[in-house]
Amino acid sequence: MSDVTVTVRGEHEARVAPERATISVSVRAEGPERASVVDHVMTLAEPVRASITQRADAGSVVDWTSKRLSVRAERPWNNDGKRLAPVYYASIDFTATFVEASELSIWVSDISPWDGVEVGWVNWHLTPETSARIEREVAAQAVGVAVTRAETYAHALGLGEVTPREIADVGLISSGQPSPAAPMMKARGAAFAADSGAAMQYEPEDIVISATVEARFLAR
Repeated sequence: MSDVTVTVRGEHEARVAPERATISVSVRAEGPERASVVDHVMTLAEPVRASITQRADAGSVVDWTSKRLSVRAERPWNNDGKRLAPVYYASIDFTATFVEASELSIWVSDISPWDGVEVGWVNWHLTPETSARIEREVAAQAVGVAVTRAETYAHALGLGEVTPREIADVGLISSGQPSPAAPMMKARGAAFAADSGAAMQYEPEDIVISATVEARFLAR
């Protein structure tokens, strides 16, 4: 039998517990006078900022940001179709990255009853070093799966040695251009639960890191 070209895919997936949680929090105020609304939102934001810096000093927060003050105005309509006086809205947004889910949960429970505070999204993630290491490991495992499949096909044809000719991410091996495919890393959203009505808890979900490769072998 002449040489045969074998083209296969290899996949691998790892589930990893997140190491970090980045949360978004907004502080908002509204009213008929711009100056008073600005002063009010600045006053409301100060204890939030202080609570974050305290945790940063203690080491439970490893990074945080505070976006500049945002102010906008709207003129509502009444039931008679008349345009009313402007209403001013002001907001300040914060993000904070926690190292422990329990610390995040405690902080959210502390600040959520405060006037003007809105708790937003949570992004569970890994440190860049851990993410890079696991992606390398997953990619290597995916390549190993491709090699095993190629060897299986070759043996089924009564052939022996397989020699790699080409390997690439999905869609690149044939056309040379990327095709829509699942990303190498996929982080799922945070799970939110209310415990007995008052206490809030954010529970981390595993981060899924996956790799899929296409490989072409020469079997002889």
